[in-house]
Amino acid sequence: MAGTRQLLGYMVGIIAAAFLGSGIAELRRARAFTAVPRPRVEAQLVERGPYRLVRHPIYTGLILGALGLAVITPWAGTFIATGLLAVVLDLKRRREEVWLAERYAGYAAYRERTKALIPFLY
Repeated sequence: MAGTRQLLGYMVGIIAAAFLGSGIAELRRARAFTAVPRPRVEAQLVERGPYRLVRHPIYTGLILGALGLAVITPWAGTFIATGLLAVVLDLKRRREEVWLAERYAGYAAYRERTKALIPFLY
């Protein structure tokens, strides 16, 4: 049972790394990568790569990475920390999206057709 759980955790971690890494790569390509949530003046709106699946693949990757770790090391604290991380990043996403909508005319349409954090669900 522990081996299956660890394998699942590692698989979730690989998916997390894919979202995280490809999300960062696409933002860097568009000169939009920044540590703060406010969009850079010279940046372009990114809708390709993982941004076709979710509006915030870096946040998705961080949450999935934490979830993978929680599955590998099943302790209540890791699951609680994962839940708190998800809440904090979702709140940050909401504030960031106000700025993105102000900066990019096409952001409202993008938001309508693309889920925030979980492909096809949320």
